[in-house]
Amino acid sequence: MHVCQRCVSLFLSRPLSAALQPSTRAPHQRSHLTLLQHSTRHTLSQRHGTQTGTHFTGRQAASPPLYNKKEIVPLNSDDHRIDLDSAVHLSPLQEISEDEAVQIQVPSALPPESSTLRPYVDKSETLSKLVHLGVNLWKLEQRPNVGSMLVRLDFHADVAPRLLFLKDLGVEESKLGQLLTINPFILTESVDNLEARVSYLKSKKFSKQSVAAMVSKAPYLLNFSVERLDNRLGFFQKQLGLRAEKTRDVVTRLPKLLCGSLEPVKENLKVFELEFGFRGNEIQHIVTTVPKVLIANKRKLTQIFDFVHNTMNVPQSLIGKFPQTLVSRVLRPGPVPTVSAQLRLLGPLGVPAR
Repeated sequence: MHVCQRCVSLFLSRPLSAALQPSTRAPHQRSHLTLLQHSTRHTLSQRHGTQTGTHFTGRQAASPPLYNKKEIVPLNSDDHRIDLDSAVHLSPLQEISEDEAVQIQVPSALPPESSTLRPYVDKSETLSKLVHLGVNLWKLEQRPNVGSMLVRLDFHADVAPRLLFLKDLGVEESKLGQLLTINPFILTESVDNLEARVSYLKSKKFSKQSVAAMVSKAPYLLNFSVERLDNRLGFFQKQLGLRAEKTRDVVTRLPKLLCGSLEPVKENLKVFELEFGFRGNEIQHIVTTVPKVLIANKRKLTQIFDFVHNTMNVPQSLIGKFPQTLVSRVLRPGPVPTVSAQLRLLGPLGVPAR
C-alpha cells in the first residue's frame, strides 16, 4: 500500500478526530484519507488485537505506529476532557505567599462545650488577661450566659477599648477586676454610649473624680441610658425637696440610688413620715447625713427605731439629730446588772477583779 508523504505529514499534524471527520476536500486528498483510515485501523488491530465472535486474538505490532499516543482523543468527547496530569500536588516544603498563608484555616483547640471556663483560660487571650486583672471567673461562670459571652469576646476589639476608657475616666487599675466581676456586661456596651453617659453626668456638674468614684461603687451605673439617669436625678431632687448641690452630694455618696429600684425608697420615705413621725426638714437632714437609710431594709429600720425610742426612751428629736443610729446593728438586750453586782466585779481599789 502506498501513501504519499504529504498526506502523512498532514495526518500527523492534526488530531485523529479531526482527521477522521468528513470534509469537502479534493478527490486526491479524500482517497489518501481513506487509505490512512484503513492503515490506522490495521495498525490498531495489530497492536491491540481483533475481536471475532467470542474469541480474542492479537499480537504486538512489528513496526512503530504512525500516530502519537497523546493525540488520540475519543470521538465527540472534546467537551469532557479530564487532564489528570494537570493536577497540582503541593509539597509540604514548598514556600507559599503571605496571601495564601492568611487563607489557611487552623482548627480551634478549644472544647466545643464545657461547664466551666477553666479549659478556655490557657487558649483564650481575653480570659487570661481578665484573670491577670483580678476578675473572678469562677463567680462569672455561675451566672447564666456570662461564660459564653466572655469566650466570644476579642481582647483587642472588645475588652481593651473599654478598659482604656475606664482608666482614662479615673477608675483605679486595682478596682478594674472587682468592677468587671460585678458587671461584665460593660464590655458589651458601645464606647460611644459610655462616653455620652459620662458627658451627661459632667453636664450636671459632677466632677470627673466624682464620676470615677460613682462607677467604682456602682459598676452598673454606666449601663443605664441618659434618659434613665436624668429621670432618677429629677425624682430625688423633687421627692426630697433638695437643692441640686445637695442632690449631687447624696447621689455621689450612694450612687446605687441611680441603679436600683425606686420602690424601697418610696416605702422608706413613707415609714419616716407616717410611722416614725418625722417632719419634712428632719427627713432631709436624715437623708443628707445617712443616705443609706433610703435603701435600708424596712423591717430593720422599724426594729431599730422601736428599740431606741421605746425601749431606751430616746426622744424622737434626738434620733433625728443623730440618724446614724438607724443603720446600726441591733444587739439582743440582756439583763441590766444591779449596783451590788457591779461592785462585786470590782476589786478593793476599784480595779476590775480578774
